[in-house]
Amino acid sequence: MDEVTVRRMRQRVTKTITVPGNLQIACDQFNSRQYFECHESLEEIWQEETGDVRDFYKGLIQVAAAFVHITRENCVGARRLLTTGIGYLAPYRSGPVLGFDIDEICLAAEGCLRQVEELCPDGLGRFNYGHIPVYICDEEVIPSSALHWDAWGFDREGNALAMEIDVIE
Repeated sequence: MDEVTVRRMRQRVTKTITVPGNLQIACDQFNSRQYFECHESLEEIWQEETGDVRDFYKGLIQVAAAFVHITRENCVGARRLLTTGIGYLAPYRSGPVLGFDIDEICLAAEGCLRQVEELCPDGLGRFNYGHIPVYICDEEVIPSSALHWDAWGFDREGNALAMEIDVIE
């Protein structure tokens, strides 16, 4: 099938998610080097969020996308997305946001950026994955953080709500 036919076959469907569920899925995906899938799981939340925490999601997404570029040995994409991802996360470094230790993620991402800069333009074949960020979400912190940030997908007590979103499959 050609690309146009495939695009026409894709359809919009409604999917039910919870923010903590997607965050945990994204952590599992990132930590098993499924960076593109992690990006997709986080993007489902990011697309719905309209508040201040939107840039937090964007930062996590861009860091995950940077590792897609690293695995493909794309120096330019890796450098650009690590830089912008760290930039989006910078305002959140002072404390946990929705269960994530942002300072720890940024420190590891900064180390990876230095490594990318040292290895390029010779290529990223010798990239050391031993020092990449780890996405860990402390679910106990999510309710209070959701209230603090007035995050999408939570009630007024910080309880996660089952939310319907539209996705293209």
